[in-house]
Amino acid sequence: MVELVETITEVRDQVAQWRNEGLTVGLVPTMGYLHEGHQSLIRQAAQDNDRVVVSVFVNPTQFGVGEDLESYPRDIAHDKTACDQAGASLIFHPAVDEMYYPDRSTTIHMADISEELCGKSRPIHFNGVCLVVNKLFNIVQPDRAYFGQKDAQQLLVIRRMVRDLNINVEVIGCPIVREKDGLAKSSRNTYLNSEERKAATVLYRALSAGKHLCEAGERNTRVVRACIAEVLSEEPLADPEYIEIVSTDTVKPVERIEGEVLCALAVRIGKTRLIDNFFFMAK
Repeated sequence: MVELVETITEVRDQVAQWRNEGLTVGLVPTMGYLHEGHQSLIRQAAQDNDRVVVSVFVNPTQFGVGEDLESYPRDIAHDKTACDQAGASLIFHPAVDEMYYPDRSTTIHMADISEELCGKSRPIHFNGVCLVVNKLFNIVQPDRAYFGQKDAQQLLVIRRMVRDLNINVEVIGCPIVREKDGLAKSSRNTYLNSEERKAATVLYRALSAGKHLCEAGERNTRVVRACIAEVLSEEPLADPEYIEIVSTDTVKPVERIEGEVLCALAVRIGKTRLIDNFFFMAK
């Protein structure tokens, strides 16, 4: 049975004990309401490490004004069962005042790489992500940390932070886990009603059409983006926020596909904002 702790001291004491035994430690940072996508990260971490810590913390610093901080789904009993099933060793479930001092003065600002894609409409988001992930790295001091490729920009931003700050942790990206109809697993999928849930499959169809073009040899990003937009336009409930193809190094839009790129989109289905993507390496 996976153990659940709520304080930094408890986590550090447990990890110190594991270290004394010569064990390796993996970390899976989450905001909870775990699904099969999260479980795939935990399973990979359990395969690569002797022990796995899963953090369950809805981080307030990555939510902007008017976003879904208060309504974000929470169910720690469900999360504990999911962690048990996937092979986690310890759940770290802190309160906000355990993670943040009321008079805290320290922030992390991610320049450039965080300003495109989701950063345009969520300008403080990645600063908050990097702050909490940095704190988790300092608290747990894992050998490896696991993040899903569905949040591709987050993965690239965290890798850059680790590089820039010389943090001694290996960041591992894990493949997107999808429903049978292609929709990427997400805790926010629970916001969709039945009609919206059906409409949301257009994201995967649109990306699949774009990826097919890339695989067929198309290198003009304007053509690929237009193809994706055309598929999205067939769904009346879909309201695209962005469709971009960016370099995985700079996270800046590119005109031609050369080397590795990230094709990413954000689409509102009703009131719910969904993201999805694919990576592509041009040969």
